[in-house]
Amino acid sequence: MALVKSGWLWRQSSILRRWKRNWFVLYLDGSLVYYHDETQRDMDGRIHIKYSCRDVRIGRECKDVQPPEGRSRDCLLTVVLRDGSKTTLCAESEDDAVAWKMAVLEAKSTPVRLCPPE
Repeated sequence: MALVKSGWLWRQSSILRRWKRNWFVLYLDGSLVYYHDETQRDMDGRIHIKYSCRDVRIGRECKDVQPPEGRSRDCLLTVVLRDGSKTTLCAESEDDAVAWKMAVLEAKSTPVRLCPPE
C-alpha cells in the first residue's frame, strides 16, 4: 500500500496520560499504524483514519492537553474519532504538526481503488 507519511510522534496514553515516542506510518488506504521504533517490527496500534476519524485538530485547538515536557502546544495534534475517543499526538515542530494534519486529511478523503483481478 502506498505510503503517505512516516516519522516520529509523541503519543499520549489513554489511561495514564503519559507521553511515549512512537514511529508512525500513514498509508493511503487510511491506516495510521504506530510502532515501537522505525524498524516497524513491533506494532503498538492502528487507527483506521478513513472510517474512524471525524476531525483533526492542531496546536491551540487541542484544548485540555499538556504537551510533553520541552514541547510547544503548537506541536500538538489530536485525532478525534467517531466513537468519541481521541488520540493525542505531538510532532517535532509546528510545521510537522501541520504536515501530519494535511496527510491525515488526505488519507481520510482519498478513495481506495481496488484493482480487479486479471
